[in-house]
Amino acid sequence: MEKREQLYEGKAKKVYATDDARYYIVSYKDDATAFNGLKKGTIEGKGAINNRMSNLLMQLLEKNGVPTHFVEELSERETVVKKVSIVPLEVIIRNVSAGSFAKRYGVDEGIVFDAPTIEFSYKNDDLGDPLLNSYHAIALKLATREEIETIKQLAFKVNDVLRAYFKTLNIRLVDFKLEFGRLDDGAIILADEISPDTCRLWDLDTGEKLDKDRFRRDMGGVEDAYNEVMHRLMGE
Repeated sequence: MEKREQLYEGKAKKVYATDDARYYIVSYKDDATAFNGLKKGTIEGKGAINNRMSNLLMQLLEKNGVPTHFVEELSERETVVKKVSIVPLEVIIRNVSAGSFAKRYGVDEGIVFDAPTIEFSYKNDDLGDPLLNSYHAIALKLATREEIETIKQLAFKVNDVLRAYFKTLNIRLVDFKLEFGRLDDGAIILADEISPDTCRLWDLDTGEKLDKDRFRRDMGGVEDAYNEVMHRLMGE
């Protein structure tokens, strides 16, 4: 497949057209941002880890009945994905209180919920990705009622599969962000990435943070944490 012109550059990835209108090529960067781009930095090797990890997890999800945009891994940083139009909703599933949830509701981090929660935010950097509910999303024509139901069902299925899988790696899946896209026929599929950038991952025994919070909170050891997750994923 031939890579053509760059279509888009985001905080963590570049997207390129290809010689086939049905597919894009995504290239992962080492750039890191937090707090809606207010904090910027570089995490050495992050792009390669996020690409590989995301592809492995997308394939695991496909096997478990979750449709994704993954097509083929081209290199350590580049992957062919199905062309989608992204639904402008960030979908957050939480199994444990952490981050903005703990801050917003004045609770400690680390409270394990009886059942996972779901929340949506409007994918809009200019507005700071504000929280919204499904009625707001429908009013703003971001998605239809049917699409939101599909997204909810898929998001909880993703959580079931990944939470069980990460447990086998001695990692607790605390929370994570997903994005979904529409194919040309309107079908909703999982898009974007699944990585330590988009998931909170804690060691089950020690509670050590193995994700982007180490960058957000200036904890150090960011590269080591990303590498540790990758090593466990690869069975090394």
